[in-house]
Amino acid sequence: MPTFTYTARATDGKSLTGTSEASNPAELRQRLTEQGYSVQKVAPAKTVKKKTKAQLNEPTFLDKFQKVKLDDLSIFCRQFSTMIDAGVSLVRCLDVLSEQSQSPKLRRIIFDLRAEVEAGNMLSKAMSKYPSVFSNLFVGLIRAGEVGGVLEESLQRLSIFLEKDVELRRKVKSAMTYPIIVSTVALGIVMFLTIYIVPQFLKMFIDLGLKAEDFPAMTMSLKIFSDFLVEKWYIMLGSVAVTVVAFKMFTRTKFGRRVADRAKLKIPVFGKLNHKVALARFSRTLSTLLSSGVPILQALETVAGTVSNEILSDAILDARARVREGDVISEPLRKSKMFPPMVVQMISIGQESGSLDTMLSKIADFYDGEVDAAITSLTAAIEPVLIVFLGFTVGYIVIAMFLPLVGLIQGLSGDNGDGDK
Repeated sequence: MPTFTYTARATDGKSLTGTSEASNPAELRQRLTEQGYSVQKVAPAKTVKKKTKAQLNEPTFLDKFQKVKLDDLSIFCRQFSTMIDAGVSLVRCLDVLSEQSQSPKLRRIIFDLRAEVEAGNMLSKAMSKYPSVFSNLFVGLIRAGEVGGVLEESLQRLSIFLEKDVELRRKVKSAMTYPIIVSTVALGIVMFLTIYIVPQFLKMFIDLGLKAEDFPAMTMSLKIFSDFLVEKWYIMLGSVAVTVVAFKMFTRTKFGRRVADRAKLKIPVFGKLNHKVALARFSRTLSTLLSSGVPILQALETVAGTVSNEILSDAILDARARVREGDVISEPLRKSKMFPPMVVQMISIGQESGSLDTMLSKIADFYDGEVDAAITSLTAAIEPVLIVFLGFTVGYIVIAMFLPLVGLIQGLSGDNGDGDK
């Protein structure tokens, strides 16, 4: 039945405005008149078409450029496991989670998962539609939980794993934040001095009668660098852009990825840190998969795709091939020389005692502590190096600017001495 707005006047003279349903305007006028009102105006009410929940959760163009944070996934797993453990149905859990999520993209994905599950599909199959959000590890653990009837345990293990992974990433980022800030400030200071201050000093020297070819070597080198930045800055920017694009294209090839990943493990100072981070991720991921009941061959295949290093990934896949032939996992890992003896020995003991997942968890905890210690010492070592570099650079600029001035003063002193004679 349509809705109309009306304006009427009561018997006491007060004007009233409201809305009411009626078959047509005449019926509403008659009804109001019977109630003692003097009808002044009746008009159809404007209706605002509200979007349905499905329309609000449709994928958008921006979804291609948005990323779901690990923090959001960790909270999603923790809340999901709590509700499943409390006996809430799977569809109802996903419905609640789609409303609670702080990430718009994750909210839309969860809404689609709910529709897939409601249609009779498995949750793991629905999640596999979004490989950029739900990794092979995520999907594998969910599938293992569904098959074994322990979905809440798989979700709990996933949430713990994601929380540990987020914590590890946060430690590495926090260690790099200070050096990056100091390096940026140092670069900004050097560029400011070179582009704006140095040219003014050089112009002053030339105005005082000093020829450019008479500049000391330090001043001349600084002049060349300053002129290049001022007059041919586009060459520098173009070179940087070409280098970045070429490096990205190179690392997209399999050979390029292997070269880059090997360099990450061999680079001074940072190589050991990257290696420890990769070992911690390998141990934590494999421990989580095995404790969730995932077969070791499938677990190794999943881990190979999550360590984010082609060299370690190849070593893990080689170990998987040897395990398929009946060998123990520790021997091929030892031969790869990418896993320290302590890791190999603990894995061997874990296999012999039947507690490989527990041993791997202890290895992960150990390397988490090693990463903490490495980050602390790295931060302490980088700070004085950056300060010395900044001091040396600024000192070089200052000395290069004062050398011509000293020469001018000496020249003037010499002229005065000759004049006195």
